[in-house]
Amino acid sequence: MKLIRFGNPSQEKPGLLLNDGRRIDASGFGSDYDQAFFGGDGLARLAAWAAAHAASAPTVDASVRLGPPVANPSKIVCIGLNYSDHAKESGMEPPKEPILFFKSTTSLVGPNDNVMIPRGSEKTDWEVELAVIIGKKASYVDEADANNHVAGYALHNDYSERAFQLERGGQWVKGKSCDTFAPLGPFVATPDEVGDPHNLKCWLKVNGVMRQNSSTNQMIFKTPQLISYISQFMTLLPGDIISTGTPPGVGLGFKPPIFMKAGDVVELGIENLGASRQEAVAWSRG
Repeated sequence: MKLIRFGNPSQEKPGLLLNDGRRIDASGFGSDYDQAFFGGDGLARLAAWAAAHAASAPTVDASVRLGPPVANPSKIVCIGLNYSDHAKESGMEPPKEPILFFKSTTSLVGPNDNVMIPRGSEKTDWEVELAVIIGKKASYVDEADANNHVAGYALHNDYSERAFQLERGGQWVKGKSCDTFAPLGPFVATPDEVGDPHNLKCWLKVNGVMRQNSSTNQMIFKTPQLISYISQFMTLLPGDIISTGTPPGVGLGFKPPIFMKAGDVVELGIENLGASRQEAVAWSRG
């Protein structure tokens, strides 16, 4: 299944993207895609509901906004320097253990929402990433059992403000958590829809120019390793998001670096996980 959420911000409803391309309203199922849904038997119940009602469910027009396909995750855990070539372009040694940092959940937005350049930012950057959605509470999980804790996968753009991240002291979270810095989706795909998550093409364009063009087969630490590793330090809850790192081609890696400005358009995608598009806008109080 491919889970979507649609509607105005903070008013999203659950839906499904069907294999024939139709988007349907799954409000009749009776549950949003939140911690209780992922942590219970929500996916199985949703599959049964879809088998009975997908043909007659209301259609969601393509013009309707898509929101983040996960509702209110407890945390967004990110992995740094998880592609060897990206570590090299960043001038850093490939890590011996996964590098963990957080994005604030307030950075989460829909896949095609605008990305807002933070106030005072001159170094906003892009990062196409594979996200893993947790489907079962995970604490001290063995690597061999890790995939049993996966609800699905999604496309994520891990936007970063490099000055906040690298020049302002402390941990990376300051450069990662700005509003709109975590567009997720267009959908969460269950594992059967994805195939091998470690052999997916991923790409990103800025203003039509290809900047990132790689494959998840270049990840240093694979998803079962990451789930097991993170669970040694914290409990992962259903609906939590793990963003698994980015390949080469970020703005910071160019000589000289290339950073975003208002009016830029970023398009990205991962094989079997769809595509998204964000237009950069100047900061406003909103």
